[in-house]
Amino acid sequence: MTDTNSLDMQGLMNELGREARAAARLLARAATGQKNAALAAAAGAIRQGRQVIRLANDQDMAAATAKGLAGAMLDRLMLDDRRIEAMAKGLEDIAGLPDPVGQEIARWQRPNGLDIARVRVPLGVVGIIYESRPNVTADAGALCLKAGNAAILRGGSESLHSSRAILACLQQGLSAAGLPPTCIQMVPVADRAAVGIMLRMTEFIDVIVPRGGRSLIERVVAESRIPLFQHLEGNCHTYVDGAADLEMARRVVMNAKMRRTGICGATETLLIDRRVAASHLPVLVGDLLDAGCEVRGDAATQAVDARVKPASEEDWRTEYLDAIISVKVVDGVREAIEHIDRYGSHHTEAVVTADEATAAEFFAGVDSAIVMLNASTQFADGGEFGMGAEIGISTGKLHARGPVGVEQLTSFKYVVRGSGQVRP
Repeated sequence: MTDTNSLDMQGLMNELGREARAAARLLARAATGQKNAALAAAAGAIRQGRQVIRLANDQDMAAATAKGLAGAMLDRLMLDDRRIEAMAKGLEDIAGLPDPVGQEIARWQRPNGLDIARVRVPLGVVGIIYESRPNVTADAGALCLKAGNAAILRGGSESLHSSRAILACLQQGLSAAGLPPTCIQMVPVADRAAVGIMLRMTEFIDVIVPRGGRSLIERVVAESRIPLFQHLEGNCHTYVDGAADLEMARRVVMNAKMRRTGICGATETLLIDRRVAASHLPVLVGDLLDAGCEVRGDAATQAVDARVKPASEEDWRTEYLDAIISVKVVDGVREAIEHIDRYGSHHTEAVVTADEATAAEFFAGVDSAIVMLNASTQFADGGEFGMGAEIGISTGKLHARGPVGVEQLTSFKYVVRGSGQVRP
């Protein structure tokens, strides 16, 4: 570990910023083929370096276990051969996406003959601050590269060895394609002071993307002088309507909660229409309890199974990121919408119903980045949306909302073509 006491932290971060800004100027003009070649070479390097990555991850896992990190955090941190292959495949998927840079979003002509086009351009330099997920190193670096942006990554101390090993593969791919390795850089120290400096680097960084727990997001929101793509929490809901097929509801609810409990798209609250409480509630609650999920419910839910614990007011607001779910019986879709509006985090909500009018009312009434019909909330992921991967989920309403992929990592400029026009 670098001894941060001997470093000029501000100078170190400024140097990263200068190199990133220079790299961004080159990337903005890089050909699609060159960017794709870098991604393909990086995917190959990840596969070839699988053992090195696994050994680095073993170091991180051992240290995290010794520190007593929760099971959900350990799951996020762990890399096995399947997840490493998924990283490599993700890079290839991103390479296969259309290049957004230079795309015409719209074009029109004015009566005076001016030809005006709105054209996608890179954002410039993207700073990504994340915690325990080392795969973010690959996803974020690759997405920024494809969108023509330089990236400055600041991974968590828990994943430092893993992230460095992955970064080495990305930079190997860049060099193989004739691009500077400084297109993707990582803050080389674990000192949290680096985050504070990074959030003030308005001269060098154009947007910050934080990915992590509530304390990290709150700090970034409070301190950043740079625009953000962020979401505070993933308090996601699944509403089982009175017109829901029971077997479909069982599949969707179990997957939405239990497939991976530690991701931001996991359902944390289950809402059930009172019309089917007698038929659906005992079955759905029983499935969850039998699968090892702790259920915290309202009075109606507690009545169906003695294993259900009472839910507090705080439970409705909680993103558990664990095998815990809160369950409530509601009087139809309108009360479900009201509950989500009061307690939700504007991330992802799902409705299970065969009634198209109910689905339409849910879609219109729920103000979240992603709304789903008859599908698991765990599909809230850029890869599942066909974006190759995502740099994060944005619950804001400006520029990017939902999964942030290559298109969302671009802005636009107006290209105006004339033939000597002057304004009267």
